[in-house]
Amino acid sequence: MQYRKLRANQLFDGYEIQENNSVLVMTVDGKVDDIVPLSEAGDDVQYHPGILSPGFVNCHCHLELSHLKNSIPEKEGLVGFVSRVIKDRHLPEEQILAAIEEAENEMIENSIMAVGDICNNSLTLTQKIKGRLRYHNFIEASGFLPSLANERFRRAVDIFNNYASNPSIPAASNSIVPHAPYSVSEELWQQIVDFPGNQLMTIHNQESMAEDELFLYRQGEFLDLYRNMNIDISFFQSSGKSSLQTYLSKFLPQQSLILVHNVHTTANDLLFARNTGHTIAWCLCPNANLYITGQLPDIPLLIKENCTIVLGTDSLASNHQLSILAEMQTIRRHFPDIPVEQLLAWATLNGAKALQMDTLLGSFEKGKQPGVTLLSSDLAASRKLI
Repeated sequence: MQYRKLRANQLFDGYEIQENNSVLVMTVDGKVDDIVPLSEAGDDVQYHPGILSPGFVNCHCHLELSHLKNSIPEKEGLVGFVSRVIKDRHLPEEQILAAIEEAENEMIENSIMAVGDICNNSLTLTQKIKGRLRYHNFIEASGFLPSLANERFRRAVDIFNNYASNPSIPAASNSIVPHAPYSVSEELWQQIVDFPGNQLMTIHNQESMAEDELFLYRQGEFLDLYRNMNIDISFFQSSGKSSLQTYLSKFLPQQSLILVHNVHTTANDLLFARNTGHTIAWCLCPNANLYITGQLPDIPLLIKENCTIVLGTDSLASNHQLSILAEMQTIRRHFPDIPVEQLLAWATLNGAKALQMDTLLGSFEKGKQPGVTLLSSDLAASRKLI
């Protein structure tokens, strides 16, 4: 069998950084064979300056919104952003499909191997069946009015079936999920969490202060959003608790969760989450947070509380690029004390575990096909090798 042997100044295997006497041995079809000392590697070892890493995992994206790149102004706030997406997302289908293809090309060029993708329609299906990236399709359901629950859930099931019935897409790679606490009624919640096979779930969590204000006090900007959308929420009673503490226990105990954004998640929220017993990955999308509100999560708090952290890009409606490296660069700029090794774990193995793809991706372990990325030592640049 033929092999490709790669060496760099450092090698991050998904768990830790190994120094430059380690050689990554790959088969010609891109599977990991071994990591061996340089003294045992034999001839034809290719040396590259920098860090060798498994390919990246993007745990949160909205590929279907790629046509909105550069169309929504920055720092309008979450309510303003949501309003613009609702208003501006409808373009001719050919334009949307072309933007989806271009966005997937960008992710591949940026060494992304797998994506947790939010789907409100089936427009990304044409691209996904090409099999160029691995996806978990999170079919999003929303509807804050109880009277809409059955209609909105049936629509989500129809979209789910479009994906799950395609022979190119594994049935287990699809879930029906709630959009956000402020957009899902109790009646819709129940149908979502009880849907068969919904073992992996995600939700937008505490992206803005307005979300907590709604549940704590029945106040804030979301009341304006409902009013502007002619949604009568006279039925809604605040819980007197934060958003997270209001909804999290609605998920079933066996469901693994990816909570996305977490900009206003507090230490009390983290304690509450831990006590629910759920397996939770906390997904950071810092560039989108800066784009929409100019705020970032308390990442040192998440680290201090031993949270499992993963990374996402969000959409091109709220980001200038789809690059996990760019997300790491932003985190380093604002939190320079976070070690490179930790950032790389979030971008690789943690993400693969969160999307339940770690038997294939995320680390240099025998038989996996995680891809190989070459990073500069300061994380200023990257290049896909395999």
